[in-house]
Amino acid sequence: MRLKFTKMHGLGNDFMVIDGVTQAVELSESQIEKWANRNFGIGFDQLLLVEPPSRPDRDFRYRIFNADGSEVENCGNGARCFARFVLDKKLIDNHLIRVETAGGDLELHVQADGQVTVNMGKPRLRPEKIPFNATERARLYPLTVDNRELEIAAVSMGNPHAVLKVSSVDTAPVETLGPLIESHADFPQRVNAGFMEVLDRSHIKLRVFERGVGETLACGTGACAAVVAGIINNWLDHRVSVTLPGGELIIEWPGEGNVMMTGPACQVFEGYISEGVPS
Repeated sequence: MRLKFTKMHGLGNDFMVIDGVTQAVELSESQIEKWANRNFGIGFDQLLLVEPPSRPDRDFRYRIFNADGSEVENCGNGARCFARFVLDKKLIDNHLIRVETAGGDLELHVQADGQVTVNMGKPRLRPEKIPFNATERARLYPLTVDNRELEIAAVSMGNPHAVLKVSSVDTAPVETLGPLIESHADFPQRVNAGFMEVLDRSHIKLRVFERGVGETLACGTGACAAVVAGIINNWLDHRVSVTLPGGELIIEWPGEGNVMMTGPACQVFEGYISEGVPS
C-alpha cells in the first residue's frame, strides 16, 4: 500500500489527512495507531479521511480516527483542516463546503484570508443525546470522580463533552483528572474532558483532555462545548474568544440554533506511506 498524505494542524491540534477520493484507502486500528506514534511514525492527534459523499446534497464524507485507531463523530479543528485540504488540493472549487460526518452534517466556509468558519450545528443538551446517564436535563450535573464531588456541564457537539469550570487552567489537574472523567461510567461512549477558566464574559481559557488521544493543544468541538456551557449557565455572552494552548478560536452561539466556530488551518508537509513506513 502506498498512500499520499498531508500533515496539517489547527492551533497545534495536528492531523494526518488522506484523500480517499482519488486513491484507494484501507485502514485498520493497528495501522492508524502505528502512524500516530510520534517517535516511530508520522505523529498526529487524529487521522482525517476524505471520502465521496453518500448523498447528492453533500460534497464529501468526513471521517475522523483518533490516535488509538478508534473512529469518532466530529472534530472542529479537523473540520477546518479538511476544508483547506479539499480546496487546496482542488478536490472542490467552492469555498462553501458541505460534508457529512458520523456526528451530523457540517458546513465549512473558507474565507479570503484563509481563516475557516465552521457551522458546527446545534448543541445537544438532553442527556440521552450526549449520551450521559442522567434522569433529566440540567445546566450542571454532579459527578463523583476519585472520591471528589465535581459539577460538570454535559454537551454534545456531535461528540460528547464534559466541561468543568476551574479557577485556573494553569493549575488544573488535567493530566490526572482528565483520564478519569474520560472513562467515567456515566458516559457510556467515553467523553472529552474540558477545563474552562472564565476570564470575563467574552473570553475564556481552555484545556481539553480528548478521549482516545490525551490532552491536545486545541479542540474545536471542546471550545464550542465550553462556550455553550458558559452561555447556558450565564457566565458568558454570545461571542467568545477561546484561548487554548495552541492559539485562539472565536465561538458564536445566540443561545439557540447553530454554533459557529472560526479559526486557522495550516499545512505542515506532504509525504507518502509505503508498507506502513513514511517516506
